[in-house]
Amino acid sequence: MTTFMTTVDSPVGPLLLTSDGTALTRLLFAAEPDPSWSTDDCPVLARAEQQLAEYFRGERTDFDLPVDPAGTPFQVSVWLALRDIPYAATINYGQLATKVGNPRASRAVGLANGRNPISIVVPCHRVIGADGSLTGYGGGLDRKRTLLDLERGVAGTADSDPQLSLL
Repeated sequence: MTTFMTTVDSPVGPLLLTSDGTALTRLLFAAEPDPSWSTDDCPVLARAEQQLAEYFRGERTDFDLPVDPAGTPFQVSVWLALRDIPYAATINYGQLATKVGNPRASRAVGLANGRNPISIVVPCHRVIGADGSLTGYGGGLDRKRTLLDLERGVAGTADSDPQLSLL
């Protein structure tokens, strides 16, 4: 199976996107592409690039892309639940664990969140600590803050608490 790839410049640095031709499979920060990946045109990647540009311009609050993240069934359930967090809102790890049906699994949810292979589109940046603090993010806390600030600005909640409101 062919893996298609492209890189996209963004306000949070270069993004590496991959697709299997039918769905977005990765969106990573400053990652190195595999030399075997194809740079041929891929409609899924073109659509993802367009939607990311709209997101960063503040014109898109929801992604309409097929995604296929590779992971364990538990990880995939966490990643799917992330897509239900509304734009500019936040949720903590315990709340996310409850959403996936395992309220005692906040640490496991945190680990799955940290392994999300499709950042931004699968909005793991919207998960914060139980005390409202910004906690670990694979792309770094500066990127997490930038993404949350962008969303708050677009949603008109930029004057709210810097930690954002929980769902």
